Amino acid sequence: MEEERIDDELLDLDDVLAPEEASSDTGQLYEHFRVEVDKGQEPERIDKYLSVRMQHSSRNRIQKAADAGSIHVNGTPVKSNYKVRPEDVITLMLHQPKHDTSIVAEDIPLDIVYEDDQLMVINKPAGMVVHPGAGNFHGTLINAVAWHMRNVSSFDANNPEVGLVHRIDKDTSGLLVVAKTPEAKTLLGKQFFHKTTHRSYIALVWANFVEEEGRIEGNIARDVRDRLRMAVFPPDSETGKPAVTHWRVLERFGYTTLVKCILETGRTHQIRAHMRHIGHPLFGDARYGGTEILRGQRSSTYKAFIQNCLRICPRQALHARTLGFVHPTTGLQMDFTSPLPADLEQLLAKWRGYINGTTQDTFVEQ
Repeated sequence: MEEERIDDELLDLDDVLAPEEASSDTGQLYEHFRVEVDKGQEPERIDKYLSVRMQHSSRNRIQKAADAGSIHVNGTPVKSNYKVRPEDVITLMLHQPKHDTSIVAEDIPLDIVYEDDQLMVINKPAGMVVHPGAGNFHGTLINAVAWHMRNVSSFDANNPEVGLVHRIDKDTSGLLVVAKTPEAKTLLGKQFFHKTTHRSYIALVWANFVEEEGRIEGNIARDVRDRLRMAVFPPDSETGKPAVTHWRVLERFGYTTLVKCILETGRTHQIRAHMRHIGHPLFGDARYGGTEILRGQRSSTYKAFIQNCLRICPRQALHARTLGFVHPTTGLQMDFTSPLPADLEQLLAKWRGYINGTTQDTFVEQ
C-alpha cells in the first residue's frame, strides 16, 4: 500500500544473473520475480514488457535471461519475442537462490510515537528506506526495528508474519505502524485492506486550485516511458490498479498550495502520480517534475527564491501526518498525529514570507 508501498519489482538482473549461473545444471529452480499481466494489456514483446517492470534491468539483460530459459510464462520457458497476453503469469526462474536480503539488526535511532506489546507507531524521517531492497540492504527502518526488538525472542524481523504493515516512500516522512505479533499484523492488515484506517498526508504542490477540495480517481501502473515513475490511466481501462485520492486546500501561496490528502487506496506513488496527473506535481519531487519552476515569475530574484526553497527541502514535500486504526487486541480506536518535520516547516515559512511581502497582483503569470 503506498504512498505506501515500495514495489517488490525492483530487481537488477546484473545482480542475480550471470551466464554461468543461468546455464547451471543443478536442476532446482528458484523464483526471483513474479508479475501477473493486467486484463487490459495489449500484445507486447515480453522483453519490452519486463524492461518497464524490472526497473534496474536493461532490456538486453532480460533478453539474455530469456535465451537462457530463465523467463517463464505460466510455468513454461519463453523466448524474448514472446507476446504477453492478459493474465499471463510471468516468472524469472534461476538456478541459484534469491539474493540474501536477511534483515540484520542495526543500531539506528527510531522516533517511536507509541509502543506496546502488540505494535509500535514510528515517525519515519525523510531519506530512510523502510525495508531492504535493490540497492538498499542496510540502514533501513526495519533494520532499526530489528535492533530495537533484539531482546524480544518472539520477534524475528525476517519473519513476514510480523513487521511492517504498510510502507511509505524513502523521501516521504511520517507515521508507520509495525506489528510485533502475527495476530496484530493480520488484524491491522485487514483494516488497511478494507480501508477502515484513517490516514492523511500534508503536501505542498505546484500551482493554485480553483476549488477548495476535490477527488482524483485513476488507475496507477508503471510509466512505460520512465520505469521509476508511475502513470495514471482511466478507471475503466483495466490497466493498473484502481486508486482514489481526496484533497483539500489548507493554505494558498499563489504559485504553490498546501493541501491535505486522504487516501482511499494505497498504491505506489499514489499522491505523487495523482497530483502530477491533475497538473499539481509535489514541490521538490524530481521524479514527477516538481523541481522545475512550474509557476511564477521570470525574474532572477524569484528563481533564486525557488532554488533556496529546494535547498531547504531537497525532496518531495510530502508528510504522512495522521494515522488511525483500531487496536488489534483492545479494540480501541488509536489516532496519532505527527508534527511537520523541520525541512517542511522551514519551506512553508519561506513561502509565507514570500506571499506576505508580495501584492496579490504579483501572482499573474508572466
